[in-house]
Amino acid sequence: MTCVNKFLKYIKWDTTSNPESGTHPSTHSQLEFAKFLKTEMEKVGLTDVKLTDKGYLYGTLESNTSKNAPIIGFISHMDTSCDCSGKNINPIIHENYNGNDINLNENVTMKVSDFPFLKEMIGKTLITSDGTTLLGADDKAGVSEILTMVELLNDNNIPHGKIKIAFTPDEEIGEGADFFDVKDFGCDYAYTVDGGRIDAVEYENFNAASCVVHIKGNNIHPGDAKNKMVNSINIAYEFDNYLPSKARPQYTEGYEGFIHLNNISGNVEETKMHYIIRNHDKNLFEKQKIDFLNACNHFNHKYGENTIELELTDSYYNMASILRNKMDIVNKAMQAIAKQDIMPITLPIRGGTDGARLTFMGLPCPNLGTGGYNFHGKYECITIEDMNTMVNILVQIVKDSLN
Repeated sequence: MTCVNKFLKYIKWDTTSNPESGTHPSTHSQLEFAKFLKTEMEKVGLTDVKLTDKGYLYGTLESNTSKNAPIIGFISHMDTSCDCSGKNINPIIHENYNGNDINLNENVTMKVSDFPFLKEMIGKTLITSDGTTLLGADDKAGVSEILTMVELLNDNNIPHGKIKIAFTPDEEIGEGADFFDVKDFGCDYAYTVDGGRIDAVEYENFNAASCVVHIKGNNIHPGDAKNKMVNSINIAYEFDNYLPSKARPQYTEGYEGFIHLNNISGNVEETKMHYIIRNHDKNLFEKQKIDFLNACNHFNHKYGENTIELELTDSYYNMASILRNKMDIVNKAMQAIAKQDIMPITLPIRGGTDGARLTFMGLPCPNLGTGGYNFHGKYECITIEDMNTMVNILVQIVKDSLN
């Protein structure tokens, strides 16, 4: 089965993760997809395929050579972001894309002026959503590419060392490595296949934290509210404006960090705000968290003690602090890209991957692309050609490991 056929089949499964569930995996649908994917892994020739009760899938492709080779792992995640619906995905295939704006539906147009990278897709077969859901390339493209790599290695009897495969749940909510068994996985190093452009190898990611802001108000009939009502919604507005406005995502790029209010709910009596905090620089990351503590203290002084309470939690850290001492595995991936007549680059990840946490757990794990763009939203897209090239890059990494 081709990579694109796998991809189109896998995105039909709704595997949206849920940060509020408190279960592992966070949604039952992920476990159901994992059960299906287990049979797919066995079909392409993986052995010792195991599905844990937490929704982690592991498989092995045994060595077929007497040459010494490192044990390499390839990892992708099964869940999709809860930022946009992943239910009833209806992909649209645009053959020989002409470089013009794309009408996803009568209300949603994907404009080249907003997404200049589309010019690079001219002549390729572009896959988009219908504008009502995300597409699921993040990261079912990675899953499809890894399994197609395994299929090609087996079908063509390509010499290779021992290879380990893992598919994880709940990466999108920062829990993808929570129950990953690094010791049992048993790799010398691994790659997550969870990025965007296929020419990039990523070994720098954000330091990340989340902050839940709980605001208590005092509700009373508005007719009798003078000097009595404390509206938690108004305080929430004040709190957000107290934080540095230029640190919002829409004003940042490259190595610049951000703070992002991605959910707010409440009423006069109580309001809850969910923020994520991101920065490549550890010192600036710590300063951002202090900004939240200072804001909390300011409004508790203004409105009374315990008006605001924070849940401030670190999620993951920048794996560059470890991988800068293991650049050989980054360079191996870049060489594999170059052998596809593509100029490889390194980019800072403006996000995180399971690989960041796995690196700190003892498994060095840079990130590779999938070919996808505009993750987590209705403009997500990918080309068939880039998926196929990514498969070739993965195969090349395996081949080169024998040298």
